Amino acid sequence: MPAEVQPILESVRATVRAAVPEAQERISYGMPAYFLGRALVYFGAFKKHIGFYPPVRAESLMPLVARYAGPKGNLQFPLSEPMPHALITEIVQARVDETRPLPPGTA
Repeated sequence: MPAEVQPILESVRATVRAAVPEAQERISYGMPAYFLGRALVYFGAFKKHIGFYPPVRAESLMPLVARYAGPKGNLQFPLSEPMPHALITEIVQARVDETRPLPPGTA
């Protein structure tokens, strides 16, 4: 990645790590990815934005992520704006809740 984008990627990485320190960090689909049993989030740099995957499903976050919605619901954080670190933290925490298995006997 270009030198000017590397600190932005590192800040996103640090935000994800702080939100879920127990997650395993890997490279998957050629991007940094975080797993906690299964995939939580992926992100990568593009020409004009940081892509953040997978699509957000938490209804409570929909109004907050609407302005960043890209194709197929994935998020695009413009490089021309400050990274929304608090929102990234909320997304990661929601993904932890979504991917956590339900206790036995609940559905």
